[in-house]
Amino acid sequence: MVVLPAEVMLTDPLSPDRKPAVPAPPPRTPRRLLTAISALLLTAALLAAAHQARPAPYGDRLTVHARVQHLTPHLRIQRAAVEAYDRATGGVRWRYTREGRRPLTVLYARGEAITLWDDGLVTDTDTDGTSVRWHRALPAVADWLPAHGGTGVLRPLSRGILAVVTPRRIAAYRTSDGDLRWVLPARKGCVFRPEHALHRGRALLVAQPCRRAAWTTQLVPIDDLGRITPHRTPLGNEIPVR
Repeated sequence: MVVLPAEVMLTDPLSPDRKPAVPAPPPRTPRRLLTAISALLLTAALLAAAHQARPAPYGDRLTVHARVQHLTPHLRIQRAAVEAYDRATGGVRWRYTREGRRPLTVLYARGEAITLWDDGLVTDTDTDGTSVRWHRALPAVADWLPAHGGTGVLRPLSRGILAVVTPRRIAAYRTSDGDLRWVLPARKGCVFRPEHALHRGRALLVAQPCRRAAWTTQLVPIDDLGRITPHRTPLGNEIPVR
């Protein structure tokens, strides 16, 4: 029998004299890491609050008072607002304003409320007041619009196309999405007269006064495809099928 020295004798793991092992403490999270996490959470909260508080694009303010589906509202301008209302009851369905701006004219076109504003912006609003669908800016009209008042500028054409007539050009937009379809500039030395335009069938005849020019050049016929000329190439104005 081999007797081991006392200093190398093994301790019985089941012996009552054995002290239980103390578990190691969990690793401590560095204070710098906690500070960084808190800063990230605070930044995220501030960014979310700023996103909610940011002003609406173009100063839009659209307020729905009574949502009515599948009924065509009547449109009117009340001071600085465009209102859709029920003619039978006089109740306002929705109200649309833009901060610091004034509507000049509004028209109903194929389920859309099209508005021309004094800063040369054209907007499209769903007639049920759901949203302002698109905004389009008209160039070089800032000085002309206030004095003109917007008369005759917005002219609906067939197939969901809106003609916007200004002295220097006629621009056509698709009312469903605001897509620019074509632009027709006035002849050199001539201007378009939006207030002197009238429909004849599917054509819109727009006056284009010119000095020392034949009367045939002073009346421009257009439709949803652009200027009416012989043997023109048709445009595809319908929404592409995807």
